[in-house]
This record gives sequence, C-alpha cells and structure tokens, in this order.
Amino acid sequence: MTTDKTLDDQTEGPVLADGVDEEPVEHNRRIFTGNKYLAIAAISGFYALFHMAALNGWSIRGWTGVDIPFLPVFPMETWNFRIVHIAGALILGFLLYSARAFPDDENDKRDPLFYVSNLALFAAMYASYTAITFGFDIRGGVMWNGIDEGIRTAEIYHYGLPLLVATALGIVLGWVQPRVRGKIASPDLVLGMCAIAVAIYLITIFGTLMRNSTGTPFAPIGMSLAAVAGTALIMELTRRVAGMALIIIAGVFLVYVFVGDMLPGFLNAPDITWERFFSQVYTDAGILGPTTAVSSTYIILFIIFAAFLQASKVGDYFVNFAFAVAGRARGGPAKVAIFASGLMGMINGTSAGNVVATGSLTIPLMKKVGYKPTTAGAVEAAASTGGQIMPPIMGAGAFIMAEITGIPYTDIAVAAIIPAILYFVSIYFMVDFEAAKLGMRGMREDELPKVKDMIRRVFLFLPIIILIAALFMGYSVIRAGTLATAAAAVVSWFTPYRMGLKSVSKAFELAGIMSIQIIAVCACAGIIVGVISLTGVGARFSSVLLNIAEANQLLALFFAMCIAILLGMGMPTTAAYAVAASVVAPGLVQLGIPLLTAHFFVFYFAVVSAITPPVALASYAAAGISGANPMATSVASFKIGISAFIVPFMFFYNGAILMDGTWFEIIRAGVTAVAGVFLLSSGVQGWWVGDRAAWPIRIGLLFAALCMIAGGLVTDLIGIGCAVALYFFAQVSRPKVAT
Repeated sequence: MTTDKTLDDQTEGPVLADGVDEEPVEHNRRIFTGNKYLAIAAISGFYALFHMAALNGWSIRGWTGVDIPFLPVFPMETWNFRIVHIAGALILGFLLYSARAFPDDENDKRDPLFYVSNLALFAAMYASYTAITFGFDIRGGVMWNGIDEGIRTAEIYHYGLPLLVATALGIVLGWVQPRVRGKIASPDLVLGMCAIAVAIYLITIFGTLMRNSTGTPFAPIGMSLAAVAGTALIMELTRRVAGMALIIIAGVFLVYVFVGDMLPGFLNAPDITWERFFSQVYTDAGILGPTTAVSSTYIILFIIFAAFLQASKVGDYFVNFAFAVAGRARGGPAKVAIFASGLMGMINGTSAGNVVATGSLTIPLMKKVGYKPTTAGAVEAAASTGGQIMPPIMGAGAFIMAEITGIPYTDIAVAAIIPAILYFVSIYFMVDFEAAKLGMRGMREDELPKVKDMIRRVFLFLPIIILIAALFMGYSVIRAGTLATAAAAVVSWFTPYRMGLKSVSKAFELAGIMSIQIIAVCACAGIIVGVISLTGVGARFSSVLLNIAEANQLLALFFAMCIAILLGMGMPTTAAYAVAASVVAPGLVQLGIPLLTAHFFVFYFAVVSAITPPVALASYAAAGISGANPMATSVASFKIGISAFIVPFMFFYNGAILMDGTWFEIIRAGVTAVAGVFLLSSGVQGWWVGDRAAWPIRIGLLFAALCMIAGGLVTDLIGIGCAVALYFFAQVSRPKVAT
C-alpha cells in the first residue's frame, strides 16, 4: 500500500496504484497462518463456491429444463437455501471476527473460563443432536405441533434451553476471553455451533413441515426458541462486523414489539406475545424475507465477481486508468478520486470500505498537490459514496430495490443513469472550482501512468462491458454475473496476474470473507423489516405522511428525507435502504408518487447518510486517512455532495430524470439539470467566470440553479436568464468578495 512518505519521495517515476484491491483487515479480524489458515480458507472458499453452484444449478435448469447430474443437491428448496446461507455466514463470521478489537500486547494466556466455554459448547452440540432426533421422529410418523405437551416439553428442555444458554454464554464470554489474533476463541466456536443448531432445527421442522403454522398456537415452541437464538446470533455478528448503529436501531424496533400496545397515537401497536413474534420473524416476513433473498442470490454473486476482479488486479488498473485520464487536470488527484472511487464503489458495495481501498492512495496525493486534509478526505468520501448510485451494479442496492418493488433490474439501472451523472458532475465541478480558487496545478506527465499503456490494457474493462451487455440482452442477473465473473478470469490471462487454480481458489476465499458483513447486515435489517411487517407501524407511518401532505406535499417529502437519513446514519447502504424502503417508501407511494420514484427517493437519502453529519461513516473513514477532524470532514463532504440532497426532489417534480418520458423530455431534463448543478456548484464554492464571486452573485447563482433543476420550461428560461445576467454583471463589475 502506498504511503505518504513514498509518495513524497516518488519523483523519478509515475505514481502507480498498487494494492487498492487488497481487503483492509479490521481491528477485530483474526489473521491465521499454517493449518488454521488453510482450514478457514477452505471453509470460506467452499461457502462462496456453494452459492455459485447453487445459483447456477437453478439457472442452468431454467435455461435447459433438465437437472444437472454433477449438482445433485440443487436446486435446493428456497427457504432452506436462505437458512443455510445465513448459518454459513454466522459460522464463518464467528471464526474470523472476535468480539472485541485485538490488543497491542497480545499474550496467549489460558482462558480462565475455558471449562465454562466447553460446557456451553456441549450444550450447543446437544441442541443440534436433539434437533436431528426430532427429524427422525417426524420421519417415523410423529405428528409435530405446538399443542402436544410432550413435544412442547422436549423442545423446551432438550433443545431450546440448552441452545439459549449456549448462545448467551458464547456472547458474554466473548467479551472476557483472552484475545490472540491467530487463535480461535472457544466462545466463538460455541456461537458457530449454536448457528448450526438453529439451522438444523429450522430446516428439519420449519423448512419442511410447519411453515403454515407460524404465528398460530399450532407453531412448535422450538420454532420461537430457535428464532430467539438466531436473532441474537445475527445481531452479535452484525455488531462485530458493522458496529453498533444497526444494532441500536434493531434493538429499538424489537423493544417496540413488546411495548407498542402501551404507546399512544400512531405508534400504538397490537399486543404480540413473544412466541408469536419469534415464530414469524424467522420467515419471509422478516429475516428470510427480501433482504436475505437478495443477499443469498444477487449480492453474493457480485461479491464473487468483485473478488475475481481483485484477484486479477483489475481494481489497480481502474485507478491507474483514472490517473492517466484525469491526473493532468488542475487538482488532478481529486478528479482521479471521483473517477476511480465511482468505478470501485459501484462494485464493492460499501462507501467506507471503498474510502479505505482507494483513499489510501488518492487522499495523500490530494494533500500533496495542495488540498487541505479536510477537503481531501471529503472529496474521497463523497466520491466513494456516489459509487453506490452508479449503474449498472449500484453497490447491490438496485437488486434489493428490484426484489422489493418487482420492477425489472434493467429498468432500475437505466433510470439511475441521469441521477448518477448529475451526482458525479456536481462533485467534479466542486473540486474543479476548489482547485481554481487555490491555484492548483495538475500532476506532471512523468508522475502519471502512460495513457498508451492504459489503452493497451483497456480490455480489462471487458468484464464490466460483458455484464452490461448481457443484462440488456435479456439474460438473467445470475447468468450475466456468472459470465462477467468468468470474463474476469479470462482477461487476466493477458496480464501478469494470470488466474490459475490457485488464484481462482483465492478469489472464492476472498468472496466468502467479503460477504460476511453484507449478509449479516441484510439479515439484521430483516429483523427490522419483520417488526415493521408484523406490527403494522409502516402503514401508520404512511398515514402520518398523508396527513402532512394535506398541508404541504413538499413538507411531507422533506420529512421523509429526514427519516430516511436518520434511519441510515451509521448503517451500510444496503441495510439503510432496506429499512427506509419498509418505513418511508409505502407512505410516498400513497401520496401518489410512482413506485420507482418513491424508492429512488429513499434510496438516495439512505446512500448519502454515509456523508451526512453527525454520523457519517464514509467521512469518518476518510478522516482517519487524511488526519483531519472527523466532524469537519463530514461537514465538508456534505457540502461537496450537496447535489445529492437536491436530485431526489427532482425525481418528484420531473420524472424525465428517471427516464420516464419522451426522448426530447429526457434529453432536455438531463441537459438543464447538468447546467443547474454547474450553477449550484459555482454558487456553493463561490467561483464564477474565472474569479471569486461575491455573496450577491452566489445567491443569484443558487437561485438560477434551483430554477434550472426544477425542470419546467418556464423555470428553465428564468434560470438561463439569471445566469446570463450574472455573467455580464460579473464581467462588468468584478465586485470584491465580502469579508
């Protein structure tokens, strides 16, 4: 990884990206060597390969109408597949991530509670054994239900109680155990075994027998007990890999289930017993619902695709290509960050993770050419966040939107084109005007990769091109993603990083590890979706929006924006959108807003919550690299990404921005909106007609920008007139900047 020192010393040769493809190692992530590494790598690789085989097993059967002899277990029953999907992520996650960060002074002292951990492990193994015996009883003809007292007693004392005790002990002991980075702690083995016990029971009882009984007195008590343990395991792993923000929100929603009947007004909810709630939350009404449906198919498939791109070093090429194309412009590294972070962020699906990957190179370079540390971090945070709205992949958010709305994925990707252009054009103008104000230069030609060398390897874009082409030729997302993944391996044969069996194995291992966070987050978001579905709070929230809209529709949209941002603060994009789509989007649809427009509205604000103070994950990650104040960086990134807070309102007033209209309407809307964000950036940065602008001109520019962005013919003409008047006024008067 390039450092500040090496960048400062690198005067004789070009700056080359090296290592942006490498996954950062979190503070609580274990690093294994020897046989332990081989074992974990095998588990991780098999987990990713299992999904690739399962998805293509279904896909090939759909294409050909025949079963696949070498994949006899596929296609699996859908719910069983999702249960295994979550269980595998839990097992792998607890093996790889410790409950707390590893200390600097590690010591391999004996765990004082070792025997307690062993007792908990035995309890979890006993619960797994009991769940298996239940399956044999059912196959032997036992009528399994929630009424028979003998069955209820067996499930409570021989399955549920051991499982809950083991789960609680595993979580608690994880906090007090000695932590050694290269050693798997016994409490984490306990939690992995608990995940197995939950999966065995759900597949044995729930997945094949009692699905229709959920939420009724006929549901076996073990279903609820397994769901309690499973919910706790999901929340604990989410805390380890994604922090506390999502856990706090999920906890608030869970508490609401049991106190909602005591709350006044629209928050009042029906009285729900814990047995009824938990027997339903681990179904397609909650954890196994839309978020897990997407994470177990599209998301993990594109994580595998991203892992193949990493293994073939295509990410390094993307960044070097960006340097070659944009590095010579004034403030070049900032423009490189926009280009490279947009490409990488589109694929890797996490704003903060992309900041760490590409920002480690671009932020020091921005500082070197004259950007303040705060601005350098803010530019990278805003650009990386924008990758989540960049079609065709859109950081997996488009797949969840397609699953929730039923709108074809290709329609969503097409609708995202103009908004994505507006976002990145706006950031480009912001950093260009900042560079102009500071009198920055671009990077010298000898500091940059050669354009001809980059063009010679332009074939490395082929996997992305094949993906886009396959999608718009009508292939399924699974088939298109698989073809693109294969293409990533093929194009590597024309580079020094040829992918053989070892590299392919490494790519699958990487994919398994990379998938843990997003799967845990999607499952945890499913808990929140389940609460919303089972309590009906989403419908009541919609009625509140309707009441506000009766007074002022713009005020209702503003209120919806605030809720979407608030729900997304501190959360990964995927989870933020999934929750906002359940709470906010239905109310917008009831206002008469088209389904796609409503979901794009909440999706955008869920995305930009990553750069919205006071909790801005992407900005905080960038501040850690730039050395700037985190809050100042988040405020600066909010300013740079300001257009993203206006564009969603454009969806409402001008559907042509989302490709809804005639070609003339779409082109006019796109051109005038680009002009609008240019004026907006000019007004925010205070740079107009090659000189600093005084406050009266800046206010006029902001007014003209809003007129152009509004999208109406009259407002466009007013905006153009204002811009022309401000141009001549600036040329004639050249007013001094107010101090």
